[in-house]
Amino acid sequence: MKKNVRQHSPRVVRDHTHAMWRDLAVSFLPFVVLFAVLAWLVIWLVDPAPPRTITISAGPHDSSFMQYAQEYRKILGRNGVTLNVLESDGSVQNLDRLLDRKQRVDVALVQGGVSAGRDTTSLMSLGTVSYVPLIVVYRGKGLSQLSDLEGKRVAIGREGSGTRMLSLELLGANGIVPDGDTTLLPLDGLDAAKALVTGEVDAALLSGDSTTRAMILRLLTIPGVSVMNFTEADAYTRIFPYLDNLDLPIGLLDLRRRIPPEPLHLISPTVEMVARSNLHPAISDLLIEAAQEVNGPAGLLQKAGQFPNSVAREFRISEDATRYYKSGKSFLYRTLPFWLATVVDRLLVLLLPIAVLLIPALRLIPALFSWRVRSRIYRYYGALIAIERDAMRSSSDEERAKLLAELDGIEASLNTLRMPLAYADGFYVLREHVRFVRERLEGVRERVHARQ
Repeated sequence: MKKNVRQHSPRVVRDHTHAMWRDLAVSFLPFVVLFAVLAWLVIWLVDPAPPRTITISAGPHDSSFMQYAQEYRKILGRNGVTLNVLESDGSVQNLDRLLDRKQRVDVALVQGGVSAGRDTTSLMSLGTVSYVPLIVVYRGKGLSQLSDLEGKRVAIGREGSGTRMLSLELLGANGIVPDGDTTLLPLDGLDAAKALVTGEVDAALLSGDSTTRAMILRLLTIPGVSVMNFTEADAYTRIFPYLDNLDLPIGLLDLRRRIPPEPLHLISPTVEMVARSNLHPAISDLLIEAAQEVNGPAGLLQKAGQFPNSVAREFRISEDATRYYKSGKSFLYRTLPFWLATVVDRLLVLLLPIAVLLIPALRLIPALFSWRVRSRIYRYYGALIAIERDAMRSSSDEERAKLLAELDGIEASLNTLRMPLAYADGFYVLREHVRFVRERLEGVRERVHARQ
């Protein structure tokens, strides 16, 4: 005769001390992890933190470009951002550094007119920050046209400077080209000024990316040195759209010494703050704010608030810069410290994906919790069914006693079970079924005894 093999009843939890907390944890934990992963992806991939260190390519150490960059560094430093300032030969080298991905340069000051023939689609402008007038100083008097420099020794700026590139273009328009009768020397700034004073050159084309106002003023106090008056300034601005016409009234540079002694017409390109297209929006705002503080006040060549501005010259204006010029700093950046504002701003970016997932998640969490609670009740029913089946096959008192002991264990477990009130009906129905199985098991035992 084949012996009956006792099947193990489904597992029943004996200790319910932390059962409720386990259900809550299992129900909520997957969604907490999901939201954490989404938050990480949004923060680091979609809206990364602004860098704490950026690099600007400025200009020669004695230029106005370098002065601007040093002031920007102080302002960014107040907001916890370190601005590394690189000295350069001028605008051409600045642009080269931006276009070369191997160079770790984030932003640069670039004079108008140096980007001709270059692919600058990977760059964007944060705005125009200043004028850099071209000043032609020469030995003697009466010079009124650039073509008058034919056959002379002329300092046109060092290699890599915006001054040199602009000088070559303007001289070329007047028929003066390299390797011609005119000697073109790669001198600018202080070197060009010294060469002019010592008579090594007859004229020098000086610009703000390599020359300061103080240097120009010193030159004009030297006997025999004059400044060329661009009487054809309007023609130059129409031929070269990146140029502006500037007028210097009598005595603008020095009222006491009446410098200049007569009104001067100058031509001037503008300087743009150019950045790579991946510049962080928060850093873009910070740089424009710095430019407003440094370049915004009224000066000899500009009105208050004239710079910086969003007038597009040779580079596309960035969307972040356009937004800043229209509406200024956002509420967060006006009211909170910079780094706290960046954290809050990035957290707000999370609201949209969280809102999209929150509603279905709120529906799934109660369903998962309900399944967890009901599955515990179902495990008791599985144990009851196993006991009831074994009771139908058991014939000895010893086997029935073991089944009753199992039933006692189930009932003892139920006495410690903590059940949410919403599921109390199922709990009490379970207790009734335990009683039913017990009565049926005891009834089988009584019938067997009665037959004996």
